[in-house]
Amino acid sequence: MTYAIQAEGLVKRFGETQALAGVSFTAQPGTVLGVLGPNGAGKTTATRILATLIEPTEGRAEVGGYDVVKQAHQVRQLIGLTGQYAGVDEMLTGTENLLLIGRLLGLSRRDARARAAELLESFQLVDAAERAAKTYSGGMRRRLDLAASLVGRPQILFLDEPTTGLDPRSRNGLWDIVRGLTDGGVTVLLTTQYLEEADQLADDIIVIDRGQAIAHGTSDELKAQVGGQILEVQPINEADTVTVSRIVGELTEATPEVRDGLVAAPLTDPALMPAVVRRLDEAGVTVGTLSLRKSSMDEVFFALTGHHTDDIDAEADELAKAAKKEGASA
Repeated sequence: MTYAIQAEGLVKRFGETQALAGVSFTAQPGTVLGVLGPNGAGKTTATRILATLIEPTEGRAEVGGYDVVKQAHQVRQLIGLTGQYAGVDEMLTGTENLLLIGRLLGLSRRDARARAAELLESFQLVDAAERAAKTYSGGMRRRLDLAASLVGRPQILFLDEPTTGLDPRSRNGLWDIVRGLTDGGVTVLLTTQYLEEADQLADDIIVIDRGQAIAHGTSDELKAQVGGQILEVQPINEADTVTVSRIVGELTEATPEVRDGLVAAPLTDPALMPAVVRRLDEAGVTVGTLSLRKSSMDEVFFALTGHHTDDIDAEADELAKAAKKEGASA
């Protein structure tokens, strides 16, 4: 099978700081590969390697069948990249930003203008086309940034946390755009910290934590790995939380998570529910909430890594400083 993206054993070190520790993954043409992980996991480093911005310390990768190190020029002809922050020139208008990109890509003035008009309409920016980008809202800037990455009609698009800082409406709008791109045959690699985003968009998900790939599969497959359902119990008396946690842990053979008095644990056998109720009754615990639901992607991540995606990882700052230092010395 010919993959749109293929990475094998990617390792990247910035001095003594290791950003990637042997990551491997693939993406099939016309699909969305979600790369999921917290700050400092190595998502951006992997994206920069695939986009030919930096070279791996070890390992290899191909994009569109071309080696990202030996055939970087060919790779650049196929890809588009949108980083974590809008990269448009705030002093130029929406039209001028897209015209500039088109001309840099070698389009004629006429073709560049036609492509700019097409993208401004597709991204619902026609009314703001002649305004300076600095007057745009955050959502509008992200749409313009994404439009700029599509001027050259890339076959493969890298989106590095594209919805960071956006309100829910703007985020949903970008999700619709991504779906439209894959419907048109574009392959998308999407890095994200948002569990819902990976759940909504990705055909396949790779979970990265501290530079290593710790899980891979579809959203449903990952949920099934840690128990397809979650048992939630909250006692009326908060003092009973310890008892509830002990009973739930014994019956599910899992370590429950306790947040604000709510005890939650993966449940592989729904038939255990009556046993839970019976044991709680025997212990004299009055229950306020008892429910069984599908596990969320956040719970999947917690089960796989031991921490949530919104946990601040101190390694992220160290990694960013090391990467910046290397970039300055290059």
